[in-house]
Amino acid sequence: MELLKVASESNPNSVAGAIAGALEQDAAVEIHAIGAGAVNQSVKAIAIAKRLIAQRDSNVPLKVIPGFIELEIAGKDKTGIRFIIEK
Repeated sequence: MELLKVASESNPNSVAGAIAGALEQDAAVEIHAIGAGAVNQSVKAIAIAKRLIAQRDSNVPLKVIPGFIELEIAGKDKTGIRFIIEK
């Protein structure tokens, strides 16, 4: 499963392309987002990726499983959101 890290500055169209590409290679992709802006960009990217995948094959439903993650960044514990996207 490929891991994508999304920041608040990430372009949702680029992330959506990465999601669609990763789902062509594997059955699932995982996204990590820390902060409200990053979560917002992630949700936009998932919606765009769903549309991209539906254009290629309308019979492929996407399943999105959100959850919390605990990460250590620069010696500090951070809580983030994890999205697992499965086809």
